[in-house]
Amino acid sequence: MSRCPLALDTMTLNRQVRATYERVARAPGSGFHFHTGADYAVRTLRYDAAELAALPAACTERFSGVGNPLRIGTIPAGAVVLDHACGAGMDLLLAAKAAGPTGRAIGVDLTPGMRASALRAAAQAGLLERVRVHEGTFEDLPMEDASVDVAISNGVLNLAPDKPRVLCEIARVLKPGGRLFLADVVLDRELAQGVRSNADLWASCIGGAVTEPALMQLLGECGLHDAAVIERFECFAGTDIDRKFHTHLHAYGVNVLAYRR
Repeated sequence: MSRCPLALDTMTLNRQVRATYERVARAPGSGFHFHTGADYAVRTLRYDAAELAALPAACTERFSGVGNPLRIGTIPAGAVVLDHACGAGMDLLLAAKAAGPTGRAIGVDLTPGMRASALRAAAQAGLLERVRVHEGTFEDLPMEDASVDVAISNGVLNLAPDKPRVLCEIARVLKPGGRLFLADVVLDRELAQGVRSNADLWASCIGGAVTEPALMQLLGECGLHDAAVIERFECFAGTDIDRKFHTHLHAYGVNVLAYRR
């Protein structure tokens, strides 16, 4: 599967996704079909507790990733890093710290509440000089060609109706030799077409997720090569998704490394 089913109402999906993440921005502790927050990030996704404790709560409380892209590889000093759909900015600020004072960390997100949280957190962390946050979608990144050393993405691709377009945009902005640190949801089996046409399941991170082999194929077709799964995470353990699907479908998070040649 590369693009969304024709029966999927993508406008409804986009509204649902925006509404969900605006609610995460406004009320991060109000309960969702996915986990949020620093405790979850440390316990399940193997983030460093001390590193998160040093970040503002404006970003860590609103974290809702499914993997840990910063465990995939090293961000060199002076690097230009793109956080693809940066949310409240937890990964963005960790990347900015890793890139150092000569580097830049650029976040792109479509949700106003999340962008505001990311900028507030960057200011509180004293990182505004090396952090930028732009309004934008994952299908049309507001970035120049071959301008990024490392792209990071956490829990975004599964929500994209047109995955080839999203991945080709990442490939476009990466420099030759640039790396993608991708964390996303995958499934242990392919879904039926009728399930994929359900916008509610897409917004719940399930309807748009693919299998590991399908993800590897998509990356290669979009110019992102030598893709490999580095790590796996039980990111939905204990959630409504786990309770609803666990007997017949395994949804989990993966860390994937890929390169732009």
